Amino acid sequence: MKLRDIARLVRSKNAGPFWVTFDILFATDEDYDRVADAQVITAPWVAMTYGVPEADIILALHKPARAIKFSFPRPLPQGNPGETDMYAGQQYAPVLELEID
Repeated sequence: MKLRDIARLVRSKNAGPFWVTFDILFATDEDYDRVADAQVITAPWVAMTYGVPEADIILALHKPARAIKFSFPRPLPQGNPGETDMYAGQQYAPVLELEID
């Protein structure tokens, strides 16, 4: 099963002009626990998927909110020449395809 089939909301967005953040929210405790227990959303996975240094990744699992969040510095500051996603709203697509056992 893919994460897109379990999560209620998956999004990416700006966290200021220098960071991008991802939110993965679940409708039930069971859905959250299934993904959290699978341990597939990890700093090494984020680093490999997005090409950022593992040491730059902030990852938070927050059960009371049924949320998994991760953030990392943008490759270029928002609005700089060559920057391709002004609001970082298109960066979540690889997260949707993540396989959950």
